[in-house]
Amino acid sequence: TPWIAEPEGVSVVEAAILGTAVKHQGPEEVKEPDTINMPKTEKTTSKNDSCESENEIQKPKAPSKNHKDNTSSEGSSSASQPVDVSTEDRKAVNEVSKLSIAHETIVNQDFVVKENNNFSESSSLESNFVETMYNAFWDHLKDQLSKTPPDFSCALELISNIKQILVSLLLPRQNRLKNEIEEALDMDLLKQETEHGALNVPHLSNSILNLMAILGIFHVLSLMKMDMVNYTIKNIRPYLQEHSVQYERAKFQELLDKQPNLLDCTTKWMTRAATDITKPLPSTSVSPSSSSGISLFPFPATDPEPPSLTTVLYQGYLNLVLRDHGNEEFPETMLMDKARLQAMRSKLHHLTILASVLLVARSFCCGVLFSSPDFVEKLKSITKDLTKEFSSKPEESMLSVSDQISQEIHQGLKDTGLAVLSSENRASLVGQLRNIAKKENCIRTIIKQRIHLFLKCCLIHGMRESLLDFPGGLLFIEPELAELGWKFVNLMHYNQHVFSPYYAEILKNIISPPNAEKNEEK
Repeated sequence: TPWIAEPEGVSVVEAAILGTAVKHQGPEEVKEPDTINMPKTEKTTSKNDSCESENEIQKPKAPSKNHKDNTSSEGSSSASQPVDVSTEDRKAVNEVSKLSIAHETIVNQDFVVKENNNFSESSSLESNFVETMYNAFWDHLKDQLSKTPPDFSCALELISNIKQILVSLLLPRQNRLKNEIEEALDMDLLKQETEHGALNVPHLSNSILNLMAILGIFHVLSLMKMDMVNYTIKNIRPYLQEHSVQYERAKFQELLDKQPNLLDCTTKWMTRAATDITKPLPSTSVSPSSSSGISLFPFPATDPEPPSLTTVLYQGYLNLVLRDHGNEEFPETMLMDKARLQAMRSKLHHLTILASVLLVARSFCCGVLFSSPDFVEKLKSITKDLTKEFSSKPEESMLSVSDQISQEIHQGLKDTGLAVLSSENRASLVGQLRNIAKKENCIRTIIKQRIHLFLKCCLIHGMRESLLDFPGGLLFIEPELAELGWKFVNLMHYNQHVFSPYYAEILKNIISPPNAEKNEEK
């Protein structure tokens, strides 16, 4: 794994990411590239379109069909053959891995490495497979040791693995303990004794039994290893924060030098953002749900000035969390944050439904019950629980919400001694709540527009100013929306700092070149 590998010539940041112990060499080890080497603007024809897969820069390209045909005459046999990965491809994967780990350490303050071997919640098939392989290993080891003469090859391999784990837990300065382990588990000596028949079988058997007795603490050793990795992450985070922009930019430049078409999807993304902005203002209001490219930074049709680079960039950022991309290509500069942005988009969708429900509910109790924070939190909790499957079952979810919310309002009014809702009003409440399941619902549309404008203001004016002028109708979801806004703004501003030179070069080719410099100054 990249946490154990120790390549030559690594920098301080890389070594820290890889868990390698090296002396501090100063910030000069992480240098920002002197120039940004952008690919040529001329379009070139390639067999593999860089935008065909959103995971392209996360893995090396698979061999072409021609390559497969040369290795095998039958398609089925070629498909079953292992793919040879070149040294250059392995290096590229390693670079992307280091870059991803560094990026995650910076943008996610809660980032920790966890074991990925918990099958308690996995399918029975997966659990049975692991158990079968576990038993097969020990049965095989038992058979080898029961032979005459005994075969210690599997046992030696097991001892070697145990030795590697113990050594990996040591600190760089713990040389004495490392020497003791090396002497006690000298694999070369054990192999030589086995080959020459000079192996002390009773002594080795006792050693194997003792080692097998401590195998129960392997899980503890693994946890200790994870703790060591997370301790390293915690200690290198301040250094990464100081040099993260230069480091990520330099690493991305290295990848770009090897793959000149690495920014193709980013170019398409920014082109669409610029197109959204320069669209003429609609003569009539259009529902965001019915339009796939509504601009949050509209320019009048008569405006002679092109939009600024920052404006286009902000429109692009907002498109990432406000639009459903489906199978569209994702910009390469945002791939490491794709899962994060998708989670934000899902959160915004649920907040839209939650705010819509609360707004409707409040209108039917004249705000009396909503003066109680406990009552509001109760309705929020009910709505969140009942709308977990809203994306796949909107009608069913809102049916449950309408019944439960109307009951809570009825009971709340009754408990406070106020007049309960009439049959007509209660039916109207239930009907309006159920209508929220429809995408064209007017209340849902208004809430969605206000959330979008809030995020726009957060990018332009900053979070503090935006929170001082919080949009009406969203006050009941202010804590959740403010938290999401902070994460979104910080992530986008960080991305802008890292990739701004590349964005500037791309956008100069999108907007009018003669006006680009003038508009940037403006």
